Amino acid sequence: MGVSINQLKKYIDFDWTAEELAHRLTMAGIAIEGVTAADDDKLLELDLTPNRADCMGWINLAREVAALAGTEIKTPPAFIVENDEAVEDYVSVEIADQNLCKRYAARIVKNVQIKESPQWMQTALMKAGIRPINNVVDVTNYVMLETNQPLHAFDYDLLGGSKKVLVRKAHRGEPFTTLDSIERELDEEMLVITNGENPIALAGVMGGENTEINEETKVVLLESANFLAANIRKTSKKLGLRSDSSSRFEKGVDPNGVIYALDRAASLIHDLAGGEVVKGICDEYPQLVEPLSILLRPEKVNQLLGTSISAEEIRTFMDKLRFTVTDTEEGMLVQVPTYRPDITIEADLIEEAARLYGYDKIPAVLPSGAIQPGGLNALQQFRVRIQDILARSLNEVINYSFINPALFDLLRLSSEDQARNCIKVANPLSEEQSVMRTTLLPGMMRTISDNLARKNETLAFFEIGSVFHPEKKPLPQEILKIGAAVAGNFEENWLKNKVPMDYFYLKGLTEDLLNTLEIREFTFKAAQHPSCHPGRTAAVWSGNKEIGIIGEIHPLVCENFDIKGRVTAFEFDVATLLELSQPTKMRREITRYPGVKRDIAVVLPQEVTFLEVDNIIKSDSSGLLQEVNVFDVYTGDPVPEGYKSMAFRLLFRSGSKTLTENEVSAAVEEILQKLKNQLGALLR
Repeated sequence: MGVSINQLKKYIDFDWTAEELAHRLTMAGIAIEGVTAADDDKLLELDLTPNRADCMGWINLAREVAALAGTEIKTPPAFIVENDEAVEDYVSVEIADQNLCKRYAARIVKNVQIKESPQWMQTALMKAGIRPINNVVDVTNYVMLETNQPLHAFDYDLLGGSKKVLVRKAHRGEPFTTLDSIERELDEEMLVITNGENPIALAGVMGGENTEINEETKVVLLESANFLAANIRKTSKKLGLRSDSSSRFEKGVDPNGVIYALDRAASLIHDLAGGEVVKGICDEYPQLVEPLSILLRPEKVNQLLGTSISAEEIRTFMDKLRFTVTDTEEGMLVQVPTYRPDITIEADLIEEAARLYGYDKIPAVLPSGAIQPGGLNALQQFRVRIQDILARSLNEVINYSFINPALFDLLRLSSEDQARNCIKVANPLSEEQSVMRTTLLPGMMRTISDNLARKNETLAFFEIGSVFHPEKKPLPQEILKIGAAVAGNFEENWLKNKVPMDYFYLKGLTEDLLNTLEIREFTFKAAQHPSCHPGRTAAVWSGNKEIGIIGEIHPLVCENFDIKGRVTAFEFDVATLLELSQPTKMRREITRYPGVKRDIAVVLPQEVTFLEVDNIIKSDSSGLLQEVNVFDVYTGDPVPEGYKSMAFRLLFRSGSKTLTENEVSAAVEEILQKLKNQLGALLR
């Protein structure tokens, strides 16, 4: 973008050459790519960062020069002589979507004479890269360049007799012919200016051919408005249509600059086209944008910059930028004009002070202070340890933290289930990612389903990630969980046929995980979960703390996810695992003496669990029992109905001698007697 030095001097007096000015602006953060000659003038080629789009306006750029030079700018006059008619007799404004249109103001100028604009205006426009058209259109472009506020002029008599301007969303497929004579098909996300019924302009992008200013125009409806930047950007991109207006709106324009630009344009049209300005402005401004007040602490400025700038000098910098400063006990309360939306926090004000102080004056100071040790904290180290353990048998997956709330229905969760109490995303990309997950299970089930659909039949995954629960705090509760799921069969090989990865396989991995993490005395207790099979689900406990749940997924849930076959999953709380982990260096001498194995089979009531039997067997008072393993569970003839047969392999060993037959038999007899007395077991 080129800015004329001669044009700039209309708003600010300075003695610097173009090259000196370019250097000073660049050093102050307003990058100038180069200086080019243009007849008796020179042009500054601006390379603005997106946050300083305000400098696309000549007056705003003049403010920057004034701050550097310590002088005042000369604001162009917007003095208007109005006639006795009322603008309300000509037009009314209604904004149907106040989120997309922040402000809309209109004036009426009548009895205009359309002709060429004066040479000084044409020259100014051409130096800025804009083609002159006629005096009215040129005024709107000229004022846009001055103020950075896009304007548009409509031929009032071509509005079809309507006295209403309605700002609304376009209808899907609605046709509209823009000023470039191209008919475009609009959609319901685009904003249009209408005469109450039909579009007359594509808001913030381009006007319509149906209301174009022409040689016969006598009455002008002058528009000055403010539109949502994101919507203008999307509309411009969808239609492949960019204009000087859209390039400004999509970067953000000051809504409080609307009226000055409108009055400035009306004043120029009055002077250059002989128009009469109708009394009053039709101004719809639903939500007033107030200047932002930010606390600025001088000590913070020097702490951040490594300088020793006085408070008075900092105040001078703020005054030069035309920021209002009020002294408080905490520091300076700085009110930032709305034409500087890039300034929102104290650090932004400190940057402004640094710009005017001079980046080249800021000393290069090495950071000072105590060096904090780096590395991972305890929870992070524990997480890595879990990943290393599970990676021996499972593949790690990473799922999105955003999920579809419909997945809760697929998991058979009741409407009162706590997992449904989730955090809704304010601006989701789609319904598929509209809430934050409260459990890892939906992602694991989707992963299983997607892989089975792609004929991957050996599935063993784990995921370690956060789930989120709402709290009455600024941020939600974030809990780190570890989940795993297995489905399908082990890969076939020459030694064995298909073997399913079932509940017992994942239970074994769970035991291995907990043992390796040195979590002692954990147990599996029968439990219920709406997503799991009612008879194949267990809660994992250690002492009085529940670690998590493991179970075979309910067949109906599998069906909901289009999964054929069984799926087993677990989900544990990582912080609880860390709390229960008791790392100790334990050493046990390898005995030189042989062990003795004995097998026993007992008939027990069906409701007796393995845990109960295991606890009784391990209570052996002889101290010789080393291992207990169940190797068979049988029901049916000749075992009576309501009973089951369980077979155990017991390993006895002494650390000081070779066991005799009598010692082993006595220990076995004691175990059998306890099983009989406490559980009613019968030796089979």
